Amino acid sequence: MDEEKDLKNHIGEEQKRDIQEQNKPEENKKIIEEKTDKETPKKTTENTNKTKKDKTVKKEEVVTDIKENEKKDEKIVEAKKDEKTDKANDDKAPKYVPYSPVIKDKKNKKANKVIEKPDIEKEFNRLKSKRKKRIILILVIVVLLLITGIFCTGFALVNINSTTILPGISIRNIDVGGLTKEEAINAITEQVNYEKTREIQLNANGEKTSITLEQIEINYLVEEAVNKAYEIGRNGNIFQNNFTILGSIHNKQNIDLEIQYNEELLDNIMTTINGKLPNAMVDNTYNIEDDELIITRGTAGMVLNNEKNKEMIIQAAKEGNFNDIELVTIYQECPDIDIDKIYEEVYTEPQDAYYTTDPFQIYPHQNGIDFNVEEAKALLKEDKEEYVIELTITEPEILTNEIGTEAFPDLLSSFSTKYDQTNVSRSTNLTLAASKINGAVVMPGEVFSYNQTVGKRTVEAGYKNANGFAGGRVVPMLGGGICQVSSTLYDAVVYANLNIVERHNHMFQATYVEPGKDATVVYGSLDFKFENTRKYPVMIQASAQSGLLQVKIFGVREEVEYEIEIETKVLSYTPYSVIYETDSSLAAGKERVAQYGIQGCKSITYKVIKQNGVEIERIVLSSDTYDPQNKIIKRGPTSTSTSTSTTTTTPSTSTTPETPTETPTETPTETPTETPTTPPETSTTPETPPETPTTPETPSTPETPSTDNPTTSEGDASTTE
Repeated sequence: MDEEKDLKNHIGEEQKRDIQEQNKPEENKKIIEEKTDKETPKKTTENTNKTKKDKTVKKEEVVTDIKENEKKDEKIVEAKKDEKTDKANDDKAPKYVPYSPVIKDKKNKKANKVIEKPDIEKEFNRLKSKRKKRIILILVIVVLLLITGIFCTGFALVNINSTTILPGISIRNIDVGGLTKEEAINAITEQVNYEKTREIQLNANGEKTSITLEQIEINYLVEEAVNKAYEIGRNGNIFQNNFTILGSIHNKQNIDLEIQYNEELLDNIMTTINGKLPNAMVDNTYNIEDDELIITRGTAGMVLNNEKNKEMIIQAAKEGNFNDIELVTIYQECPDIDIDKIYEEVYTEPQDAYYTTDPFQIYPHQNGIDFNVEEAKALLKEDKEEYVIELTITEPEILTNEIGTEAFPDLLSSFSTKYDQTNVSRSTNLTLAASKINGAVVMPGEVFSYNQTVGKRTVEAGYKNANGFAGGRVVPMLGGGICQVSSTLYDAVVYANLNIVERHNHMFQATYVEPGKDATVVYGSLDFKFENTRKYPVMIQASAQSGLLQVKIFGVREEVEYEIEIETKVLSYTPYSVIYETDSSLAAGKERVAQYGIQGCKSITYKVIKQNGVEIERIVLSSDTYDPQNKIIKRGPTSTSTSTSTTTTTPSTSTTPETPTETPTETPTETPTETPTTPPETSTTPETPPETPTTPETPSTPETPSTDNPTTSEGDASTTE
């Protein structure tokens, strides 16, 4: 009742104010008119009296007074106009008119209006209903907000207390919804561990190479991806989390699985594939042989686009895509021979070798080398593949290997392999290559190049034809076998804890060393290089005699020396095929083994660094792929035989090589005489009787005895020395 009474009083007050507002314009008008009527005669009288009294007033003052009066009159007129304008606007503006009796304007009878009395009760009920609706609406909104808040809080609390990932969440398209973090990690890890062992086929201009992700030490960031999946619906406020939770049911989310890998290993794989490319580009090379500078012009050809190819391989690993990858190759011209740059690298002054004891320091000798640049430029204008430039060599009086053993007092490492000394041609090549590197001194920070030290393998240099690899077969070639020298040197260098700059594995397994412990070379293409990372110079001693090839590294022990081991892990084996070829020189039904088979494999090799018998570091030396060397059997022709047939055979896991059942009528390719060191579970040895290896001299660092060499040892390019 009090509210109704207040509302009625409020309406009455409003009516009174409206009546007063309507009467104000008429009252203001009367006041203005009365004021105007009084002021005008008064001002006129004052002016007249003033004029009569003061006749001496100047004409300018009279004019000023008149102007002031005119301005005042103008203001009065403007006020009247404004009053009329306000009144007209008030008449036009619609507004609520409260109850009022008839108002009569004596001067303006047309302005008389009759205002009807409104229905106060009806207006009161309308306002009351409007107010009730507003209150009801507010109450409804408050109730809805309370219900929504209670629901959201409960929903969020239920999700927070849950230990599982939201439904609809996947990691690299593997559904992990409803799994705990541990379950998701186990599920993803199991999948990626399987993928690490799967092969990816890489095709480059018809050259096929398969790799596994283990070979590039790939690491999937599984825990990081699972944590991201688990945090969905938990890492925002209540409303954000609830919106995310509800959205995940309808809009599934997929989280990428990031990876890490060893880029250096992938680069090495790209380099190896590039060396196998048909019509590959060959860069310009030069080397010094005795008193001659030999420059070999490179050739234009195909090279891999490494950046694009690595991107494709890594993307495939991220997505778990194991389809064949077509590598991108580009045609590239060989750059011009820069003779000025070669001169800067070659020119030296003669310098005697010497050493000091306090502090201990060795200064190796240097031959003076010079040549006529202008004559060389004129020679290079000729269109030839090889240029021979005469050098002026000036030897110093004291050579490095003549300063005494005091300069290289400590044996840092030693490694040896065996070879068949009855094979005269191959033995000659080994002896010649070993003599080339014997006595070589490598200063701290200097990089040793096998190809530059040994030189080009030519008849003039004394090299003979011996077996090597070409086109997937064992064939005679000039300088065949010298990869055994580079491989033996490689292992000695690793055991001396020197840094490997460049090294390549063979096409097939070399049977004189384990997988991952070989180093093939091809002059002008594949080289073996190492850097002396020790504080003092090192000297190489190499010899090949009585079937034993031995390389020793001498130098000065440092304050802290480490024990070095080489460990090879074979990841998988590939069986070789048995190929039968018809040989018209054999009688019908007669067979002979022309080439023994060796399994292919994929391996990864580590350098293990120990101190006092405790491992402190493990470094990946290489990740290698070896093709299987097929077994080739020649047989006499029959009426139904074809020229060639192929059968894939998985060799026995026995370490005893198979013995041919038929004695060949002629000697096939040179027979290896010793079994290599291989993992016990699978044989990788050639199929010939083994021979007990000779244990080499034990160096200051651990050394693994090597095995005898086979008749084949060269290359991972399509054709090697």
